[in-house]
Amino acid sequence: MHATRALLLAATCLIPVLLPPSAEAQPQRAQARRPAQAAARPTGEVIRTIDVRGNQRIEADTIRSYMLLQPGDRYDTDRQDRSLRTLFATGLFRDVQIARDGDRVVVTVVENPIVNQVVFEGNRKISDDNLREAALLKPRSVYTDAAAQNDRTRLLELYARRGRFAARIEPKVIDRGNDRVDVVYEITEGDTALISRINFVGNDSFSDSRLKEVVSSREEAWYRPFSSSDTYEPERLNFDRELIRRYYQRQGFADVEVTSSTAELAPDRSGFFVTYTIKEGPRFRVGKVDINSTLRNVTGGQLRDVLEVHSGDWYDGDAIERTVQAIEDSANLQGAPFVAVEPRLQRDLAAKTIDLTFEVTEGPRSYVERIEITGNTRTQDRVIRREMRLAEGDAFNAAAVQRSRQRIRDLGYFNPDVSINSTPGSQPDQVVLTTNVTERATGELSLGGGYSTDAGALADVGLRERNLLGTGIDARINTTIAQRRSQVDLSVTDPSFLDRNLSVGVDLFYIQRDLSEYSGYEERRAGGALRAGYEFNERLRQSWAYTLSRRNVFNVDPRASRYIQEQKGVTWLSQIGQTLTYDTRDSRLDPHSGYVLRLGTDLAGLGGDVAYVRARLDGNYFIPFERWLGDPDYVLSISASGGIMKSFADKPERIVDRFFLGGENLRGFAIAGAGPRDTSTGTNDSLGGRVIWTQSTEMRFPLPLPSEIGLLGRAFVDIGSLSDASGDNIRDDSSPRVGVGVGVSWRSPFGLINIDLAQAVVKKSYDETQVFRFGFGTRF
Repeated sequence: MHATRALLLAATCLIPVLLPPSAEAQPQRAQARRPAQAAARPTGEVIRTIDVRGNQRIEADTIRSYMLLQPGDRYDTDRQDRSLRTLFATGLFRDVQIARDGDRVVVTVVENPIVNQVVFEGNRKISDDNLREAALLKPRSVYTDAAAQNDRTRLLELYARRGRFAARIEPKVIDRGNDRVDVVYEITEGDTALISRINFVGNDSFSDSRLKEVVSSREEAWYRPFSSSDTYEPERLNFDRELIRRYYQRQGFADVEVTSSTAELAPDRSGFFVTYTIKEGPRFRVGKVDINSTLRNVTGGQLRDVLEVHSGDWYDGDAIERTVQAIEDSANLQGAPFVAVEPRLQRDLAAKTIDLTFEVTEGPRSYVERIEITGNTRTQDRVIRREMRLAEGDAFNAAAVQRSRQRIRDLGYFNPDVSINSTPGSQPDQVVLTTNVTERATGELSLGGGYSTDAGALADVGLRERNLLGTGIDARINTTIAQRRSQVDLSVTDPSFLDRNLSVGVDLFYIQRDLSEYSGYEERRAGGALRAGYEFNERLRQSWAYTLSRRNVFNVDPRASRYIQEQKGVTWLSQIGQTLTYDTRDSRLDPHSGYVLRLGTDLAGLGGDVAYVRARLDGNYFIPFERWLGDPDYVLSISASGGIMKSFADKPERIVDRFFLGGENLRGFAIAGAGPRDTSTGTNDSLGGRVIWTQSTEMRFPLPLPSEIGLLGRAFVDIGSLSDASGDNIRDDSSPRVGVGVGVSWRSPFGLINIDLAQAVVKKSYDETQVFRFGFGTRF
């Protein structure tokens, strides 16, 4: 009974499940499913119009163009959300709302304001112009909070590059009405994060102090008020790594590696601790040196004279690079325009030697199709092109490209980052050379002053434009007023007259000298000169000059020598002169190697009151001792000069045209202190001489002070002789005079300062000596 009841109940429950749904139930179940589908993608009626409200500057059609919903579309909430995001992404609006009103869509916007002006407050170390250049917000641009924060980050990065990591910047917005705002960046610059300490790890062969002189970064010190070398700059660390690597390679460490350079900021953000990690490797000497040439007309033996590395020397990476360049240049001169030089190194680890073989082969044939110049906003193209050692159609030569780059840099019109890049031309054997330059200021206003033993207290004012109107013409005017010498110079020089290898210039001058202390008179000169010069090649140059001047000897001491008394009055000088110069120095301003020779001759008598021939030969040879002493500031300078003068045409000779010895050209003796004198009157007046020779040997060496101070020590021996001043009662002895001494040179921020202490060890009783010699200022 119970079992039958249970089966009937189960059957009753299963019948509704097994039977199909009725007609009435189906619509209800469909309606139940539709809300779920609508939630996934609701749709509505067709959009008839889109209304835009709140816009003031931006056209409604512009706003509609950003919408993904358009009239004629069915309303879609997903596309509505995407339209909202798109409008916000334009950066034009502070707020956007999209609502549906029947078959209309209403877009309500609040526009971002326009920037009226951008102001910087609190900045002292970086100018407003530099800050404006870094900021992206500009007057009349659209202001957004995101843009202001982005600018804040950019400005902080700018301060960080200047070493000011503690800088704080807060952007403020001032509402000026009419939907315009001022953006003010309130800046707290903080102190510069300087380099507190420089450390080296792995340097067994060189001390920390020596390597600190090699890198360009410097530790913070009180004596660097005008230097930025102690400011931390991330880019400088990579440069320092290369300096360390090249230094080690010059000293024989061919396999050196600077594995890392790290900078750790102090917890108070006041300074950095910089560490360079070095893996030195073994030190090598040069073994065998060979040159293998496969060039048709140039043998290896013909190229050996230019080698700068020899067996037994310490390995020197820089010398190898110079040798590669010298071999290419020599092969070019011997008629091989396409040259490739590959140095091959063979190490002997047991003997610690490196055998060098320079493989000289014919390089790929390529020609210059076109030379392009970019970046010269002021300087004319022709000024740059005339420094190029290549012309369109010439065979491509890497050495000539390098010389061209150096010559353009030496102009001084551009930043040092001059580059000449080669790209493929229209044909496989042609290249296009693109010269990139960045202009810099070429005008100079100099104000200086100081003191020198020769001229006394002095003041100097100069105005110069080295690139007048972008033509390359050098124009200057300079005035010097001193106790014993005053001078005004006006000079204009065109270094490439008519775009030819011809330098032409004109000078006007006025000079007044007080020589009463040495020779008992004063002299005044006024006149002008016409100059012309040309280059035979990179090293040999000749210049010519015609000078016309009026000389007046006045204020002659009544007690002066009768030979001086005879000089009183006005004379005219008409003179033509030439100078032939051969210069191989590595630098004209601060030479460390090479030599320079000059031969100068003057001929006076083409009109005027005097007639003479004067010739002078001088030279200077610089020997670097870096290879042996490890410091480039050890330099031996050997100089010598000689001159002779001879009058003709029975015209009276003037003392002012003669040579004088002492002071600058013979230290230990006073100006004009050595040579012929008239001692009969007791004034001991210097009369000058017609024959002169001098020789000086000077050793320059670093002082035990940081190199950036700019102090160098000097030890010297000067020898000289002056003679041939015929006349009665004249003491004239051609025997040599010798001065020995030491000195210090300081390239200070105010100019060059020289201090010499010298003793005249070989002299005559009538010579006048000078133990202390001092020069300070811009001119001496």
